[in-house]
Amino acid sequence: MMGSRSYSPVDEEVIKELEQIFGPGNVSFEPGKIRAYSRDEVGEQFWDRDYLAEAVVFPETTEQVSSLMKLASKRFIPVTPRGAGTGLSGGAVPAFGGIVVSFEKMNRILECDPINLTATVEPGVITADISRAASSHGLQYAGDPCSGDASFIGGNVAENAGGNKVIKYGSTGANILGLEVVLPSGEVTWFGGKRRKDVTGLDFVHLVAGSEGTLCLVTKIIVKLVPLPECIVDLLVPFRTMEEAISFVPRILTEGRITPASVECMNRNSLEIVSRYTGTALPFQEAGAHLIIQLEGNDPEYLADEYERLGQICLSSGAQEVFVADNRNARDRLWKARKSIAEAVMAFSTRYAKEDVVVPTSEVPELMREVDRIGRKYGLDGVNYGHVGDGNIHVNFLMEEDRPDWKEVIESARMELYDATVRLGGTLSGEHGIGMKRRKYMRTFLDGAHIDLIRNVKKAFDPLEIMNPGKIIE
Repeated sequence: MMGSRSYSPVDEEVIKELEQIFGPGNVSFEPGKIRAYSRDEVGEQFWDRDYLAEAVVFPETTEQVSSLMKLASKRFIPVTPRGAGTGLSGGAVPAFGGIVVSFEKMNRILECDPINLTATVEPGVITADISRAASSHGLQYAGDPCSGDASFIGGNVAENAGGNKVIKYGSTGANILGLEVVLPSGEVTWFGGKRRKDVTGLDFVHLVAGSEGTLCLVTKIIVKLVPLPECIVDLLVPFRTMEEAISFVPRILTEGRITPASVECMNRNSLEIVSRYTGTALPFQEAGAHLIIQLEGNDPEYLADEYERLGQICLSSGAQEVFVADNRNARDRLWKARKSIAEAVMAFSTRYAKEDVVVPTSEVPELMREVDRIGRKYGLDGVNYGHVGDGNIHVNFLMEEDRPDWKEVIESARMELYDATVRLGGTLSGEHGIGMKRRKYMRTFLDGAHIDLIRNVKKAFDPLEIMNPGKIIE
């Protein structure tokens, strides 16, 4: 439980040791900086109190990270890793004070290997920069999430981030081959490597992916690269209702016989709020929902045949129109709208539930019916969008700013959403993670035996419980 642990403070002796490890310029105790680095994208209004680090450090080498963990183990001080701070679960919030480790200075792309189709990078590399570096070899990193222009690859690994291309390429974990990690003891080891097959021991690579920094600190990452397609086309397809749009999605594969790179869905409220935020509007703004379907290929004529065939299936399934974005400017306009929704919600509202549930794709229509019912019951606006191709829907319940009972109402709506998600075979988070924000709900989705296993794995890696404590489970 929060508050039941008693860690050692960052005292004068610890400060001296930190400055010896990192140098004075890479250690900060300045209150403004500490507050900034003790937050992610979860609004402060959702916490019961201030959660602040006592120090922030900025390592530049694996050796410095190792020395930090040896110090933290010896002194019994909690350590919270932090990427770019774009997380939505409170995973980088220091629940018990201690030391926040910002990886922003470990930001080098160490190698692009076109023979083995890999890149080796440090955790502070901006995710989209991996593809930019690989493009000179005709390659890309396909695990890029929607936040790729801002998020760090280390944070993506910590949350096993998904994004818009999961349907074709998988989440971050599916695109990771190897990790250099620093254990809580300070020991440095490698999990995996450039190998595509490896059953020598346990698969720690994919255990660490999604562990939210609670087991170890990642200091190098080997990612898969894939060929960069010659041609990309996005289809914008408005439907009269959200249910029509979502029900159509399986037909892309079954009738179109196409595996798209992305299938994204945005309801009317999503487009309205993002239009206010960006000052631009998409065609058929009044439609109940829009799909963005991205297709890739190397033969322009074959790709044209694919999207024309798919367009006909869309129209025969009730689509109001099919817009083809086959140039960079048009495609960027579509994706700017999609990728700005989360920012728009936070720009215009402080009273919201920002959820990340995932269900089997066959159950998405029923999930959305439940979302509509819950919104009507509690008088909440629903800004709902997400990766409909893989069943991961970002449900946002918004309410008036002046309602004094907003926390109670949103909590009731959240619990009804979770109950519906469980009933439909779904789970709590598809890509944003558990962190501090969702850990109290874990027993709604996992039984006691499952939670005990998580706790025992944590203990095996981190017997002192100094690695990002207060996250995932209570």
